Amino acid sequence: MPRWLSLVDGPQTLGRGPAFWFVLGVIVLVAALLPTFVNAFAITNLTYFLVWVFMALGLSLIWGYAGILSFGQTAFFGLAGYTYGVISINLGDAGLWTWFALLLSLVLPAMLAILVGYFMFYGGVRDVFVGIVTLSITLVFETFMAQTAGPEWTIGSARLNGFNGMSNMPPLTFPWGENPIIFDGTSLFWLVLALVVLVYVGLRILVNSRFGNVLVAIRENPERAEMLGYNVRLYQLFVFVIGSVLAGLSGVLYTLWGSYITPSSMGLTAAALPIIWVAAGGRKDITATLFATVLLTWLSQQLAVKGSQYALIWMGVILLVVVLFAPEGLFVTVWKKLRDGRRMRQRATAPKTVSLPSA
Repeated sequence: MPRWLSLVDGPQTLGRGPAFWFVLGVIVLVAALLPTFVNAFAITNLTYFLVWVFMALGLSLIWGYAGILSFGQTAFFGLAGYTYGVISINLGDAGLWTWFALLLSLVLPAMLAILVGYFMFYGGVRDVFVGIVTLSITLVFETFMAQTAGPEWTIGSARLNGFNGMSNMPPLTFPWGENPIIFDGTSLFWLVLALVVLVYVGLRILVNSRFGNVLVAIRENPERAEMLGYNVRLYQLFVFVIGSVLAGLSGVLYTLWGSYITPSSMGLTAAALPIIWVAAGGRKDITATLFATVLLTWLSQQLAVKGSQYALIWMGVILLVVVLFAPEGLFVTVWKKLRDGRRMRQRATAPKTVSLPSA
């Protein structure tokens, strides 16, 4: 355990030392106390912003650390959301059935990722072609689900409802005597916040471990990594599965948040947004990805009030600015400039020693 905890401050992530963790702890504490200061509507919105963090972190792991550009995050997102809806509607919220539905909703994206990833990576699909394959899977899944509006598209008591989507899924429920704990509203916010912290810390340990170092080596030069004896395809498959499960977790939490899921959540626009979030923050760092995702989803919501086209236009502008002026990501670029400026000031203010020549 001490060795694992030492990895949270490793070289593959920005932000290290007591000052960083103190600031991050204060942010988490303030977020946890927000329900006592703001209304329920604000907490619902904040939950919505945090829900997308898991999918973005998974893409950062796949794309930023392993160098695999995937447009398939929303396919796993939708699969997990629909799976939870079908199982929970049929089994209900008694006992621990909703948690069983949650678990199975993460298993199915993992199985699909293993299947797709095996044929891609062991079949020699590389570079931009991985993006084409994953985008095709996403669009096929969206098109299929949009055509399930008829009464024949029913699984037990759950109707898929086509383009209108599924609704009325039961929330997560934990039996507790005569008053079961229902994760809705504030309790769901606390659950999502706790999951964000656990996943973030877990990913920091992962990317700073030997596994993360190998991923970076594969990203920089897969041929050299393979010549050094690493099973490149196995590493790529493994990281692809992890990222897909995280996308599935976002899908389940999104379904729990709004009690609905629609095929539009797997469309072309939905597939492009995680790419923008990760690229804007800094795809090679999960800390930048986390804060960029929350900020940009908030910005998208504010712009969508004036019209959905404004949100899309500005997301496109942000991506264009990042590609042209900050290819490492806005957050990472600003962080490095501040760090370099601080180091220069420290060198300028450091006392200079003058050595006298010996007699």
